[in-house]
Amino acid sequence: MSALAELLAFQRETEALAQVMGRLGWDQETMMPRGAADQRGDEMAALESVLHARRTDPKLGDWLAKAQATTEAESAQLRLISRSYDRTRKVPARLAAEIARVTSVAQGKWAEARKTEDLAGFLPVLGQVVALRQEEGAALADGGDAYDALLDGYEPDLTGDEIASLFKAMRPRIVALRERVMAAPPAPELTGHFPKAAQLALSAEIAQAFGYDLARGRIDEAVHPFSSGSFNDVRITTRVDETDPLGALYSTIHEVGHAGYEQNIDQSHGLTVLGQGVSMGVHESQSRIYENQLARSPAFCHWLYGRMVDRFGPLSVAGPDDFARAVNRVASGFIRTEADEVHYNLHIMLRFDLERALMRGDLALGDLEAAWNDRFLSDFGVAVDRPSHGMLQDVHWPVGLFGYFPTYSLGNVYAGCLHAALRADLPALDDDLSRGDLSGALLWLKTRVQTHGGLRPPRQTIEHAIGGPVGEGPLLDYLEAKFLSLYKV
Repeated sequence: MSALAELLAFQRETEALAQVMGRLGWDQETMMPRGAADQRGDEMAALESVLHARRTDPKLGDWLAKAQATTEAESAQLRLISRSYDRTRKVPARLAAEIARVTSVAQGKWAEARKTEDLAGFLPVLGQVVALRQEEGAALADGGDAYDALLDGYEPDLTGDEIASLFKAMRPRIVALRERVMAAPPAPELTGHFPKAAQLALSAEIAQAFGYDLARGRIDEAVHPFSSGSFNDVRITTRVDETDPLGALYSTIHEVGHAGYEQNIDQSHGLTVLGQGVSMGVHESQSRIYENQLARSPAFCHWLYGRMVDRFGPLSVAGPDDFARAVNRVASGFIRTEADEVHYNLHIMLRFDLERALMRGDLALGDLEAAWNDRFLSDFGVAVDRPSHGMLQDVHWPVGLFGYFPTYSLGNVYAGCLHAALRADLPALDDDLSRGDLSGALLWLKTRVQTHGGLRPPRQTIEHAIGGPVGEGPLLDYLEAKFLSLYKV
């Protein structure tokens, strides 16, 4: 057997084990008994130790030195395996296992603290997570910027300075748009009682309309919606509020964007390093374009209005035009996952600045809540009224995902570029969407982005799809055109 064949066979087993660990994480958020939290932490630590040992096995170095690629896919696999090998070797096995254990425990404590509004009781375990990730970042950075090293794990070859520059370019137009829209008469709001069973049934129907294959997936409930898995086992979750059907529906569509990406990767890449989304920014481009440019478009909302009436009876809004405005209602809400498109990136900018300062030691953990609340009041004009509406709302920091948040806005930027190219190629897109026909858009995204998996680096993946450079302009142009029209300003 050649060095390349031995390497890829070994890597396939590693990828399979990683999927098992991911399934444990899915179970923890959906079905695990509350009393099993500490045991699950030990299980996650044990499995992480096995994975860390495989990812740092000296045999990988020997195989990588000898392996010869003959195809683009083989070259890409060697590049990604080498990157993982170099990165993982910098993190001690002890630290990797302890991160897995503590973040697993912290996740359960966060869910309870969020429910009881007990931020003070949660801070000690969050402090452990922060300290461990700081240690990991320092090990990965090897003398460089620790936050950049963590960010690189989610969006390779991107730095905090580049994100800061992107946000600096985006912020003035977003703030100006927000001011114009917020000064206009408010859009109507969908009100009423929407039974849970009907919401879940409609969510499943719309998920399938967006291409989600339930033969290779499932929909469950969780405190924080997420997507998990790859290849032929890709699961999503949603959450239901019987006074707000749009929350469940659009959370589902967002997660279907992630799941669709994973399910549509070329089957030949399954259980390889190419068989998953190439970065979180590219992943978010798919979830955001599904949720926003497609599902929140006025054209699609006209079709969705009919499905809502079929499920729930007459609605509080006057008709499909008002329903579209209600779906795209702009308001200074607390919750990032429920934020409108105008406000969403402001949520991310807040989190990016705070977590970067925290990781660099420029912000003490004990000052984090005050810093959050002050910034939120400044950006949104509303005072945070309780921790679950503030720094306890997201699961990311409890599970140690420092560096993850900016990829949401990067995904929005990528989605803006993809949307502009998609509309140029499909001039009748609105006609299709008004009939609930997503086939053309989904096929375009599958062939241009999703099927390739990790074949190309993140930015190249988007540039290849759109045939040009990436920039924030298309996203900002789209936001201004859409919301100035909806609000008639």
